[in-house]
Amino acid sequence: MSIKDILSPFSAWKKVIKDPVTVKDPFNDRPGAPRYRGFHKNELDKCIGCGACEEICQNAAIDMVPVEGIETVEGDSGLRPMVDYGRCCWCALCVDICSTNSLTLSNEYTWIDSDPDVFRFIPGYDKKEWDNSKLGWTKPKNYDLNTYERVEMKELHPEERDKSFIEFVKGYSKEQAEAEADRCIDCGLCTATCPAHMSIPEYIKAIRNDDMEEGLRIMYETNPLPEICGRICTHKCETVCAIGHKGEPLSIRWLKRYIADQVPESKYKEVLEQGLEITPKSKKVAIIGSGPSGLSAAYYLSRMGYATKIFESLPEAGGMMRYGIPSYRLPYDQIDKDINYILSCGVEIEYNVKIGKDITIEQLEKDYDAVFSGTGLHLGRSTRIPGSEHENVFFATDLLREISLGTEIKVDEKIVVIGGGNVAMDITRSLARLQNQKYGKVDVLATCLEAEDIMPADREEVVEAREEKAIVDPGWGPKDIKIENGKIKGLNVVKCLSVFDDEGRFSPKFDEDKKKFFPAEMVVESIGQGMDLTYIDSIKDKLEFSDRGRIVVNEKYQSSLPWFFVGGDIIKGPDVINGIANGHIAAKGIDEFLNKK
Repeated sequence: MSIKDILSPFSAWKKVIKDPVTVKDPFNDRPGAPRYRGFHKNELDKCIGCGACEEICQNAAIDMVPVEGIETVEGDSGLRPMVDYGRCCWCALCVDICSTNSLTLSNEYTWIDSDPDVFRFIPGYDKKEWDNSKLGWTKPKNYDLNTYERVEMKELHPEERDKSFIEFVKGYSKEQAEAEADRCIDCGLCTATCPAHMSIPEYIKAIRNDDMEEGLRIMYETNPLPEICGRICTHKCETVCAIGHKGEPLSIRWLKRYIADQVPESKYKEVLEQGLEITPKSKKVAIIGSGPSGLSAAYYLSRMGYATKIFESLPEAGGMMRYGIPSYRLPYDQIDKDINYILSCGVEIEYNVKIGKDITIEQLEKDYDAVFSGTGLHLGRSTRIPGSEHENVFFATDLLREISLGTEIKVDEKIVVIGGGNVAMDITRSLARLQNQKYGKVDVLATCLEAEDIMPADREEVVEAREEKAIVDPGWGPKDIKIENGKIKGLNVVKCLSVFDDEGRFSPKFDEDKKKFFPAEMVVESIGQGMDLTYIDSIKDKLEFSDRGRIVVNEKYQSSLPWFFVGGDIIKGPDVINGIANGHIAAKGIDEFLNKK
């Protein structure tokens, strides 16, 4: 031991003669440092109630609770975090994980009260003196626990796809799917927004666990068409994704497709029917139309034990999914994969049968205990402008159906499409491919009333149409089709200033002085789709109709005729996932009706 070691303890004696440091007023003389982690603050208007803060808290100090004055709406659970300071350790992980940056910590750390219950409070709702404090802990810049950039979906390059109808979206690899699934914070806002209320966080978790069979089972609880939906779903769920508030929302649609793609059709029965026991019932159900709502209703009714038969007017099943969506977006073999499994469950389909012509609706009522109709929107709508009656003016719905049937359609060198929705983009891109095959060049133009920022088509469809050399020129109203010597020369248009009035009603206004002329030999109208209800002419007087001409149904999709249920596009409009959802609900309603009967 050195002499220094011996003398060092005595050096402390020099402190004896120094005055002690005393903080006489610790509440005011000891403020927290500017970045101190004190009590929570929350901007209630920015918070979406995703629950990521509750999920990450390892001390169970946060509970999501309902708050008076905050409603549950799309993209907002209506819940807000309540913090228990008997458990909180001020680690700030709740702040760091917050996807909207609504949650922060003040630098206030002193709070004295004799009532222990007050130390459980809802930041932002239970007003506190530190609510306006600008100091404290906020998420540092360029520091995130979440990944806000989505994994890119690979596609065929435009020059590889612009002459072909093969599928151009390649799908995720295992590594890509797992990386994208890792971005999910398990908030569940997507499930609430999905029309079918699919358990989205649960099937995404199955991807992380590399258990595709479990993912498929979860999807089939609410959606029997995952291959189809994984390609052409309108994915409203992605619009409310919590991650989307700061970056790109999760690619939920592509993750759904990934799961369905990984399980071969030959394993579906083994995976989906393990432990399943079905008690056959004596009653029978007829279904008109094999679109998404009809297939969904048939599948769930078959799981309940009902003998179910679909009557389809076309040669193959799928409705507008097969006859209205091009195969480069939705390949026929993927449609068949979903439909074949439904048929394997005992569902029958009779093709090329038109109800009202080959079989009357009264005959169905007589032969079956209940009837579900989901006949879709197969009719085109006309602009009725001068010249629209010309033989070289077509409906997009008719052309898309003929292409799906393999029929050769008329394709001129110069074509104008009127419409700005997804169907308009589908026919524009299909015609561009056919022009490229026939003439080695593309000369098709799509125009619509809406300006580009409010076009109803998905943005990706517009971008891809332009990549495939089609022209999209929105914001113009069709005036007339110019015809000379019996032949179409083009379309006259005027500038559209607005589409809707102040109350949101369709009431377009134009600047007649701003004009354009689009040369064309052929015009295709794609301004909406209509329903053909002639098959129920004989029972129309017994049904109730809305002002828009739709059949009125209750929450179980039951019409005023108790045995007649109606769903799909003719009730909810053109949307596959809505059709699947109301087909499922109608199946439950039919089950209730037949049990009471």
